[in-house]
Amino acid sequence: MHKFFTPSNYIFDNKGKIVGEDVKHIYKVLRLAEGEEVVLNDCAGVEYLAKINEVTKSEVTLDIIEKLDINNESDVEIVLFQGMPKAQKMDLIVQKGTELGVSKFIPLITERVDVKLKGDFKKLDRLNRIALEACKQSKRSVIPEVLSPIGIDELINEINTFDLILVPYENKEDYGIKGLMKDIDKENIKRVCIIVGPEGGFEESEIERLKDAGAYIITLGKRILRTETAGFVATSLIQYELGDLGGII
Repeated sequence: MHKFFTPSNYIFDNKGKIVGEDVKHIYKVLRLAEGEEVVLNDCAGVEYLAKINEVTKSEVTLDIIEKLDINNESDVEIVLFQGMPKAQKMDLIVQKGTELGVSKFIPLITERVDVKLKGDFKKLDRLNRIALEACKQSKRSVIPEVLSPIGIDELINEINTFDLILVPYENKEDYGIKGLMKDIDKENIKRVCIIVGPEGGFEESEIERLKDAGAYIITLGKRILRTETAGFVATSLIQYELGDLGGII
């Protein structure tokens, strides 16, 4: 069944409304018509079974049938601090990270981030649209946010709010997720931040600062991963160990 997101103020008195780009997609691409049922999400995680009442070129009106007891979000909140990459790699990071369950993406400015990227990051609108589309495709209940870039100083001020802080690092040896899981109380881990360096990696001084701030510096294996791959792998491993990837027993 198709899912659509609409602001909560468009859902009231057992009625719903969809406007914007989804309208054209509904009538021109999906060719949905009056009487067909869809899932309507209020952009805050609440979902409804709804029946299309009328389709016009400007809006789709719906009748709310019932509130659904559906939550496709992981029990573990994962925030990805991503060293800013070149070209369109951030698009891929946001798309696939959304599918894997990342709840928030924060671009990170480090010493080895390309100097042009530091002062010219204007992609937030597009990246948030990518997150929304990936959210629809993967049937997530909550749309993840893509926030403005921050620096290492601001990052260090924020990470003490997390239960687990992970930094994949190419120069780390012999201590990865398997070893980490033996050293932590998994039952009490609800908020995780994953900090990934940019192309070129972290400076050693940055790694030391993150370690002093309470981060676990880990390896993801013997092979060196690209910056856009490292976040996927770390997120997948954490979701497998602490979240819902792999299914519920």
